[in-house]
Amino acid sequence: MMKMLGNFVLFIWLKFKVTSNLAAENLALRHQLAVMKRTNKRPKIRMVDRLFWVLLSRIWTPWRKSLIIVKPDTVVYWHRKGFKLFWKFKSKGPGRPQVSREIRDLVRRMAAANPNWGAPRIHGELLSLGFEVSERTVSNLMPRHPPNSKPSQTWRTFLKNHINKCSIDFFTVPTVTFNILFVLVILSHSRRKVVHFNITSNPTAEWTTQQIVEAFPWDTAPKYLMRDRDAIYGVFFRNRVKNMGIKEVVSVPQSPWQNPFVERVIGSIRRECANNVIVLNQGHLKNILCAYFQYYHNDRTHLSLGKNTPNGRPIQPRSVGKCKIIDLPRIGGLHHRYEWKKAA
Repeated sequence: MMKMLGNFVLFIWLKFKVTSNLAAENLALRHQLAVMKRTNKRPKIRMVDRLFWVLLSRIWTPWRKSLIIVKPDTVVYWHRKGFKLFWKFKSKGPGRPQVSREIRDLVRRMAAANPNWGAPRIHGELLSLGFEVSERTVSNLMPRHPPNSKPSQTWRTFLKNHINKCSIDFFTVPTVTFNILFVLVILSHSRRKVVHFNITSNPTAEWTTQQIVEAFPWDTAPKYLMRDRDAIYGVFFRNRVKNMGIKEVVSVPQSPWQNPFVERVIGSIRRECANNVIVLNQGHLKNILCAYFQYYHNDRTHLSLGKNTPNGRPIQPRSVGKCKIIDLPRIGGLHHRYEWKKAA
């Protein structure tokens, strides 16, 4: 009995001594680590060190108590990053099919042309065209707009919706006998066509009203008529225009830029025709302007129409075989039209 008691006391003494030595050693090591952390706040951690702590955290529960060189959250971040890399490596393969460039370009094209459309509308159009794609994919492909900004229609769309307009204006031409002739021009905005013109030496409100009636017979009247504040557009003119269902758009005084289309046409008539001839009389001027407007509608290219003519001028391909370019005089040779012709 006494022997067993002695062995137990010896065991307790040895365990206390060993524990005290481990505690002292642990204290010394922790002090040294604290000094190193104080002098070097960001020690260099290698991949092996990260892997060691990640594995240790998986098998030893109180690992946080012994960690000093980094934060415990850093080890958790290493573990999650390794988890992602593991499954990324394991999931190597084709994955989800990539959306074709045709669909991506078509979605952006639809979104740009229809700013008020959302993903459901565009997705419906794609389904109607036979494209199998999800609505979520369409939503991800649509361009992002800045916050608090509403998509707006383009200026081209806005102008096309208001294109049913005509402009009216006068310009003067002197004659060889120093008389003044007044030329009335009515221009359609849609294709820059001169729908009507006439000449007089004594313009009146009744005469101007009759020109409007001749320019727009039956139900061909435009929705809007742009004009300036000339006194010739009196009460008689305004009442007749109103009865035809035309709404007048009157420009501000001394602001020709508010009626730009007809002003530009009148400038073209002056530069390309009227300023290059000496007008003998009213009939002579009418013949010259008829020839000019025929050239204007059928031969003259316009920048605003994409280098085309108001009546449309088809592209003439070069004929097979020997051919040459000929010039066709217009307005007595002031202008020309060029075409291919087979050589004789």
